[in-house]
Amino acid sequence: MKKFSKLAAIALAAVSAFALCACGSKTSTANGNENGTDASSVKVGLITLHDENSTYDLNFISAAKAACEKTGAELVIKTNIPEGQEAYEAAVELADAGCNFILADSFGHEDYIIEAAKEYPAVQFSHATGTKAHTENLENFHNAFANIFQGRYLAGIAAGMKLNEMIEAGDITADQAKMGYVGAYTYAEVISGYTSFYLGAKSVCPTATMEVTFTGSWYDETAEKTAAQTLIDNGCVLISQHADSMGAPTACETAGVPDVSYNGSTASACPNTFIVSSRINWEPYFETVINAVAAGENFPVDFCGSLEDGSVALTDLGSAAAEGTQEAIDAAKAQIVAGELHIFDTATFTVDGETLTSYMADVDSDAEYAPDHEAIVDGYFNESGEGLRSAPFFDVKIDGITLLDTAF
Repeated sequence: MKKFSKLAAIALAAVSAFALCACGSKTSTANGNENGTDASSVKVGLITLHDENSTYDLNFISAAKAACEKTGAELVIKTNIPEGQEAYEAAVELADAGCNFILADSFGHEDYIIEAAKEYPAVQFSHATGTKAHTENLENFHNAFANIFQGRYLAGIAAGMKLNEMIEAGDITADQAKMGYVGAYTYAEVISGYTSFYLGAKSVCPTATMEVTFTGSWYDETAEKTAAQTLIDNGCVLISQHADSMGAPTACETAGVPDVSYNGSTASACPNTFIVSSRINWEPYFETVINAVAAGENFPVDFCGSLEDGSVALTDLGSAAAEGTQEAIDAAKAQIVAGELHIFDTATFTVDGETLTSYMADVDSDAEYAPDHEAIVDGYFNESGEGLRSAPFFDVKIDGITLLDTAF
């Protein structure tokens, strides 16, 4: 798994270094933080699985560049680093080069970053999408993620609005409102993402169903394009994805099928079919950490961003979006931020025809992935909830979603 996860308007010094899924924020000023500490003393190292051709990695690279430009910190990037010993070697090289904060962006990097953190206790290491910081208890190793399932849900509303438009126009019947979803792996992060997307669509289009297929890769343009075409051939009238290339959006543009992309707008490449895209905005996290390192302050062991603090974001709507979509998104966003709408409300889905009343989730990951925490709280699945970890652990197979394959 790669991409497993509220900045509050309080001083970061008030945040405990050992809070689980903690929240904190600092407002930076030019070349420094709110306390006047010079952030130009910070040298940031970024390790990415792929490079700018991957929308996932580009999202990190763009955020790191923006945060460093804003704060005055220096940035060194190592791209195309596999999920193996190469990740440890890259981390060591960055530490030896003087980086005092190093972040790796892919799930399989985590164990190698932990190894480097143990050898370089004076350097702060962070791993996006990981699961082990809150149990490793290393003062210089952190995890970070955001509630991207909130953004997926809102993007799903945009998809549902498009389905309704197609039904009203007579392009499809209500029982033909079948979406397709291209996933990378059958990991909790992907399951959480496609389920929240589906629930968002179903909240405005009750007859919506969805098929999901997997590629076994985070970035494989050919496989993703083929997967999208397979879904289209199966009668899916709208496609979304949790994979990192332009394969699926390109297939949709060619076929004239509406598309909800991920990690950035595809409006320029797919002007006729792009609806919207959700993404994690990593810039607030980079700024928070840069300012904390510059000031010699603690920052969250397990950071969890949200819609409220801007860590979860949607692009502008594309030309394929249905009328009224922005208003529907804005209304749901307000409810989510107010705590009035829970994405995984158990009243909105069933599992094998039954309401889910209890579910033990794997939060404190171990080699056996043993379930260890009750996830159903007050009638909803408490994904990435306070006191738990930031990385997703929702892996429930709900009714209405058909998996075409589970090999990966």
